[in-house]
Amino acid sequence: MKRVEALKQTAFEKKSFDGFLITNEANMLYFAGFPGATCIVIPKKGESTIYVYNVNYEQAKAEGKGFKVELVKRGESLMTKIAKDAKASKIKKLAVDTLNFESYRKLARELKGKTRLKAQNNLVWELRKVKDEKELELMRKAGKLTCEGMKTAYEVIKPGTKEYEVAAEIEYAMRRKGCWGTAFETIVASGVRSALPHGGCTDREIRKDDLVVVDIGATYKFYRSDMTRTFVAGKPSKKQEKPYEIVKTAQERAFQAIKPKAKGKDIDAAARKSITDAGYGKYFVHSLGHGVGLEVHEPPMLGQESKDRLVVGNVVTNEPGIYIVGFGGFRIEDTVLVQKRKAEKFTAGFYTLETKQ
Repeated sequence: MKRVEALKQTAFEKKSFDGFLITNEANMLYFAGFPGATCIVIPKKGESTIYVYNVNYEQAKAEGKGFKVELVKRGESLMTKIAKDAKASKIKKLAVDTLNFESYRKLARELKGKTRLKAQNNLVWELRKVKDEKELELMRKAGKLTCEGMKTAYEVIKPGTKEYEVAAEIEYAMRRKGCWGTAFETIVASGVRSALPHGGCTDREIRKDDLVVVDIGATYKFYRSDMTRTFVAGKPSKKQEKPYEIVKTAQERAFQAIKPKAKGKDIDAAARKSITDAGYGKYFVHSLGHGVGLEVHEPPMLGQESKDRLVVGNVVTNEPGIYIVGFGGFRIEDTVLVQKRKAEKFTAGFYTLETKQ
């Protein structure tokens, strides 16, 4: 319940709201600790309530510690129920994280102007961006599991293997070690397809000397990790080695810049300058990184347009890349914790183009 109390302090004491409606799936997981809630209402006074449909009712009662559990019956309007309870709790100013337009309009209509609604998802993000020790423990585990998957990729990539076969071996290895699921769709992009940053995974057969970009992530107790390596299914050529080494240097320079108070755009610039100075600037087509946690893409952002400034407890990706259409792509990515002194990598190893042959 510490997270609920922290939200109350931010939303109620500093922003003068007297109620908060949580509807985003990841936000509900963050506060309630289990998946399957329909929404959560946190009042300034009294019990916080999890609203849930019958299919998840028993799980909510068992796992929703510290919350009142309210069953939403079949045919019952959720927005009508929330409005009724808001009135009973004398909520006059209700913050909401995310709500689709139709639900927002219906809730506003049901409140009949007696309770003001205002979107305030940024207040939740301010809490979620800074990971506590329990979250960091889970994310370190997710990072280790992801490294197990990358170890498998390093061992199984070879000519004649299909992309989806490599992906299957990666995911199996992570599952066997305790992974709860993948953090996102596994990417194994080979040959010219490696120049597609989100190239996915197909039935393409990996050929001798192909570049292979592997982007994977494990989930452990709902927390995620993100890691990318670039390999060659054979002996790397000088033409392949040059951009790879440029990306590797850019990633290391960005890693050295990841520290408290650093601006997201400045960290991006450190990597981008390294790639641009080497003559490959136009081939770095995305931002340097993003936050990771219950979702694989969260604030803070590391990019040219970022307005974020890092603090201790942020977890971000560091993933510079070069993508040359018709030739291939190169990306190296780690999940990184911001600490007072040197940043910590939750993923590490396999900084090499060569696979185990």
